[in-house]
Amino acid sequence: TITRLYKDKLIIMMLRSVSAFLALSSAAAFAPNAAFTPRTTSSALNMVAIDTSDIKNGLTVELDGEPYKVMNFSIMKQARGAAKTTIKFKNLMRGNTIENTYRSGEKFETAMIEKQTAVFTYMDENKNYFFMDSQTFEELAVNAKIMEDLEGWVDEGMEVTLVNFKESIIECVLPNNHVYTIAETEPNVKGNTAQGYTKPATLSSGAVIQVPGYLESGEAINVDTGNKAFTGRA
Repeated sequence: TITRLYKDKLIIMMLRSVSAFLALSSAAAFAPNAAFTPRTTSSALNMVAIDTSDIKNGLTVELDGEPYKVMNFSIMKQARGAAKTTIKFKNLMRGNTIENTYRSGEKFETAMIEKQTAVFTYMDENKNYFFMDSQTFEELAVNAKIMEDLEGWVDEGMEVTLVNFKESIIECVLPNNHVYTIAETEPNVKGNTAQGYTKPATLSSGAVIQVPGYLESGEAINVDTGNKAFTGRA
């Protein structure tokens, strides 16, 4: 009958659809893996998982979405149980410090930061610092708050490292050693042969350090910027 013929055709069409679906599924299963590579964000590629055993001074980690730099840390071993690590962090966006204690093996993620070299050019009346990118020659402005700890130590023409987090400059790192000029110091007194005699000297950047008594204004000297100490004549 016509009704039966219609039903037979409908069944055949359904079987063909199922066969086509199975064929496509089989082809997909044997397709190259590249077609099924999951998407990953740039953050995932740049952030590295670490634990308390990897902590070191100067390391920058991300806590609650903000960058924190490890200022110092101490490990306290216990008679019973795992050791504990106490870490002092500085928030590189806000400038405040915090101190937290962690159990051995607790996890962190390193902050996704980028670094660029730049040359200091000038400071404006609001104490904002301006630099020139060493590669692109673009002018870069750094907020006064970020530079508070370095006030008086950034010398004209000094090449520094600027640290970026999520497209914002969060830190300025000085070179470990730099040649400054003594802008002003008291004259060397003739006949003063006392060993270890030092005197204050104002550097070309504005900072004041102790220098040997025999040095005069206008001399170039090497300074350890980390310890803020004279290391020798340039």
